[in-house]
Amino acid sequence: MAMRRALTPLRIIVALAAVVAIVMALWQLQRGKDGLLITTATVGQTPVTVFRQPSATKAPVVVIAHGFAGSQQLMQPFAQTLARNGYIAVTFDFTGHGRNPVTMVGDVDEPTKITGVLVDELGRVTDYARKLPESDGRAAVLGHSMASDIVVAYAVEHPEIVATVAVSVFTRKSTATLPHNLLVIVGALEPQMLKDEGLRIVNQVAGGNAAEGRTYGSFADGTARRFVLSSGVEHIGVLYSQDSMRESLHWMNDAFGRTGSGWIDQRPRWLALLFGGLITLAWPLSKLLPRAAALPMGASLSWKQLLVTAIVPAVLTPLLLWKAPTDFLIILLGDYLTLHFLLYGLLTAAILVLIRLRGSRAAPNPTRPHAQELAALGALPDPAHPRVAIGALVIAAVAAIAYNILGFGFALDTYLFSFMPIEQRVHLIAAVACGTIPYFITAEWMAHGQGAKRGAYALAKFCFLASLAVAVALNLQKLFFLIIIVPAILLLFLAFGLISNWTYKATNHPLPGALANAVLFAWAIAVTFPMVIR
Repeated sequence: MAMRRALTPLRIIVALAAVVAIVMALWQLQRGKDGLLITTATVGQTPVTVFRQPSATKAPVVVIAHGFAGSQQLMQPFAQTLARNGYIAVTFDFTGHGRNPVTMVGDVDEPTKITGVLVDELGRVTDYARKLPESDGRAAVLGHSMASDIVVAYAVEHPEIVATVAVSVFTRKSTATLPHNLLVIVGALEPQMLKDEGLRIVNQVAGGNAAEGRTYGSFADGTARRFVLSSGVEHIGVLYSQDSMRESLHWMNDAFGRTGSGWIDQRPRWLALLFGGLITLAWPLSKLLPRAAALPMGASLSWKQLLVTAIVPAVLTPLLLWKAPTDFLIILLGDYLTLHFLLYGLLTAAILVLIRLRGSRAAPNPTRPHAQELAALGALPDPAHPRVAIGALVIAAVAAIAYNILGFGFALDTYLFSFMPIEQRVHLIAAVACGTIPYFITAEWMAHGQGAKRGAYALAKFCFLASLAVAVALNLQKLFFLIIIVPAILLLFLAFGLISNWTYKATNHPLPGALANAVLFAWAIAVTFPMVIR
């Protein structure tokens, strides 16, 4: 069980190609900031970032607000696009989100509590932005998803706001005259209700005949309205769409009577190259992990056993948690997800134990000690080398966790969402891990072993996502925002499932990959979901 250090020529070539891809992607992503002066500040306790050209003076400001479970980083494409075209773009972390240390109090659906707090916070940031020395005093606001309602509500209360852009909008705050110069953007792959809402808002001016892609009203008197679809994107992709960037820029230019260079942020391709490179690099690096077991470890389930182990927890977990209290953590939905992971893992473990006990009773071998019998069945590491196996497991697990958190963490925190935790969130990672660790250990164990069935891992993850869908259907009002999160969980399953599979093939043990994924998911949930005291 020695450390596997030798890389084949193919793996060396793949590693070099992955490194080249990562470096090229980082270079191109940083080029998007060329010519911009980017500064940070705090308004009260709200973290704020200002994007502008050094030569920009007496320019309008555009305050950009993220949606539920988002942070400033998600809105960088809009900020850099507008700043590169002469505007002063300002992003910030809402209360309870990102690196904002203030915890929200109340219910997200309660307009007199959290919504009112967020509108006030937007107002303070906008006041700060308008008073910047480089500002000409004029302002526009742009918001996504949850923040679309916030920016519309604020612009209705403040008619001096020249223009508003509402992305993935749902609001009841707009009227036939306010907010001034309202652009509505919805992803073409988003739910129909958001498209209907966009048309409804524009029809307040169009008189019931609104069509996508047409501008109604007049910028001169502030009644301009337009509804557009960003092609080929959904609720998150709409933030990176060329259509979204172009429409927003043209809308601001028309509202403020300005022109710019026409530069549009094009980061999706470079983000794909960056994360593709990081995922690909894990394949050759996995060759360096120590082998922790002589034979592939795992449950080694038959198809019948696999189906039972995968389906039963998927059905029982949402039913058992349907009426369970889930307000024990201050991260909204994080408490429910923690319980869902935990119960799902415990149910899976119970089924695996029952299968193992039934199998050991059915085919005992009196010539071998019980520990060796279990080792042969894949329930324990090889007892012939217990210390080497344990040491190898520790080294492999630490390496896998470090790659997931550090290797991906920098890129995620810099270009996608707030990933590095503030002090108030550190303990939450440990709390959520109490649920993710049992789930990922049992999920990896059931999918592997000698003779493991092809597709077992995919089946396990599909059943888990299906169980979340059932949970949302049973309690739509409380778990509605999980609809937004499930696609992100799917992407994480796909990307880090590949890495854990390579880790397993290198170590012959599911534990390192399971722990790495468990820590990653606990980390991501704890640092992204909003902090709320209910």
